[in-house]
Amino acid sequence: MDDKLSININIADRLYPLRVDRKEEEGIRKAAKIINEKVVQYKQRYTGKDLQDCLAMATLQFVIQKFDTEKKMDISPLVDELEVMNDFLSEFLEKEE
Repeated sequence: MDDKLSININIADRLYPLRVDRKEEEGIRKAAKIINEKVVQYKQRYTGKDLQDCLAMATLQFVIQKFDTEKKMDISPLVDELEVMNDFLSEFLEKEE
């Protein structure tokens, strides 16, 4: 059984027909709503800018947030520290033997 759903998503006064997995529909609609809210905020803040400018600023803000989140989730510094500690403990245990 095909679990796809045809939906129309409105982003910045444009309709986008999409065919999505049924389980993804809610998330996609929520994402479109958040994008539209951010575009409206930029339209209100910068009245002289056109819709394309507002979309670009909203996109930039979302990507910056994504980078910040990824940086917070980066565990490589922790792994490096653990490797240093492991080497130290290994050397210590070798001396004790």
